[in-house]
Amino acid sequence: MTRNMAASLIEHERVVTTLQKAKTVKPFVEKLVTLSKDPAQHNRRRAFAKIRNKEAVQKLFDVLGPRFQERPGGYCRILKLSKPRLGDNGQRAILEFVERTPAEEQGEEAAAE
Repeated sequence: MTRNMAASLIEHERVVTTLQKAKTVKPFVEKLVTLSKDPAQHNRRRAFAKIRNKEAVQKLFDVLGPRFQERPGGYCRILKLSKPRLGDNGQRAILEFVERTPAEEQGEEAAAE
């Protein structure tokens, strides 16, 4: 579950999930982003061994690593949602990266209007 959620977060940069899953995945992803700051082959192999998704590892090292190069930590945030999940009344949350790509921010603004 952690691998799949981490790969989805890296690919989409934002995931809606339960609060407990978000709290579990956040440290896992933050360690991967710290690993991706140094684009050495050894670090790529270590990241691939953890998430087992070639596209996610490529985006991690090509996009996210350079984006968070100057940031010392705290790459993800958890935003709690007010409405619980329908099936089991579980508390929902949004797990997202602190800094987003400009294309995604413009897409959200257009959707909000």
